[in-house]
Amino acid sequence: LRPHGRRLHDRMLLPFALWEDLLDVLDHVRAHGFDADPTWFAPFLACRFPVLGRVACGPVELTLRPALEPWPVLGEEPTGAATSRYVDSSLERIEVRARGIDPTRHVIAVNGWRLPMHPTQEDGVEAAGVRFRAWQPPHCLQPHLGIHHPLRIDVVDTWGQRSLGAATYHAWHPEGRAFDEPPLTAFEAASRRASRVTADRHAVYPAVVHEAPARATRGITMDLRWTMSDRPMPTVEDP
Repeated sequence: LRPHGRRLHDRMLLPFALWEDLLDVLDHVRAHGFDADPTWFAPFLACRFPVLGRVACGPVELTLRPALEPWPVLGEEPTGAATSRYVDSSLERIEVRARGIDPTRHVIAVNGWRLPMHPTQEDGVEAAGVRFRAWQPPHCLQPHLGIHHPLRIDVVDTWGQRSLGAATYHAWHPEGRAFDEPPLTAFEAASRRASRVTADRHAVYPAVVHEAPARATRGITMDLRWTMSDRPMPTVEDP
């Protein structure tokens, strides 16, 4: 058995890494005489990790997908006459996939911080994960940290120090409100997911990209909790 160590909660929670791992398994199965077509399993990937949105930024196309994020169970707390354990569901993770990126020229930045892009098995495609706090519940780990939503993902041309475009991911409704009712059909649910990713305007020239702390980029996933990009939770009085 191969000890994955830190890679298990870093790389193996992203859709592209899980799909590449499945392809290796299917190759092993086919080598032993069993027919296993990867297209049979593609619907499972699309169901568990649906495409949130695609945005073209010059020669680079960004694709956003949700990723896996374990939610820790907190300690026991008294709730009336009984005790309960809260689950910290405030953390989310998404996968940022860039097609047509030139590693010597283009930089992907999330909220102004450089994203550690890594090559995939697909030619010309690099990917990385972003771990962030989507909302701030009353019971959670690190309660002093604010939220990082929305996420602005810029494609920066380092040769010209300019932004080629950006995509903004909203953890909930783009206008900041909640939906009145659950979606009635799968088409309505897909429409809601698509509305949470919007194309944004170019950043102000010159585009400045900050290097994230080493603790935030130890692997293929950047943890925004180690950066100074959090903001307080919006309230009802906020516009």
